[in-house]
Amino acid sequence: MATLLGVACCCVAATKVCRTSLSDTKTPADTTTVEKHYKEVRRPTPNLGKGRNEVIGIVLHHTAEPQPVSRSVNKLCDPKSGVSSHVVIDTDGTRYVLAPPTAVCWHAGKSHLNGRDGCNNFTVGIEFQGNTLEEPLTDDQIQSAIEYMLPIIRQYNISLTNIVTHEQIRNAWKKAHPNAHSYGKVDITPTEYERVMMALRKAMAQ
Repeated sequence: MATLLGVACCCVAATKVCRTSLSDTKTPADTTTVEKHYKEVRRPTPNLGKGRNEVIGIVLHHTAEPQPVSRSVNKLCDPKSGVSSHVVIDTDGTRYVLAPPTAVCWHAGKSHLNGRDGCNNFTVGIEFQGNTLEEPLTDDQIQSAIEYMLPIIRQYNISLTNIVTHEQIRNAWKKAHPNAHSYGKVDITPTEYERVMMALRKAMAQ
């Protein structure tokens, strides 16, 4: 995201919050036999929308926040911020899991994917700690993201074409609504997106 507050998040905050806990729904750890290598820290966010996430896509973001990662996690868990995501991945690969995949998080804002607006309702949001406009993702961040994504991709049969960046779904929204005013969205760079996707394709082929 451009500035985490933004997390850059021109994210849409619902007026009513469904306080789904991480125990309400199975997480990837509950539905896969894939061995974990990276540490996971559970930090439930109260910033959740109503209903159930359909989980047909994944949106990649960067927080654009400097270290420590607690700055990003605290913002995404602050009820006053109006933003959230499902997971934050630190530079060492540690994952801060804020919500289960089926929770509706506020990470996508004005967004469009596969002919539908409102990607918060059907995508999982992944935040990479840092700013890819300044520093590339670490190998640990990419591998940790793959470790997190693979069980979700397999469980919900997510197409690779539905794994996108925030900038891509914002641009698609602007194209779908040419007469509506909206700021552009600078987020994870195309180069880093391709690094993630190349590593993901390799992992899926194994």
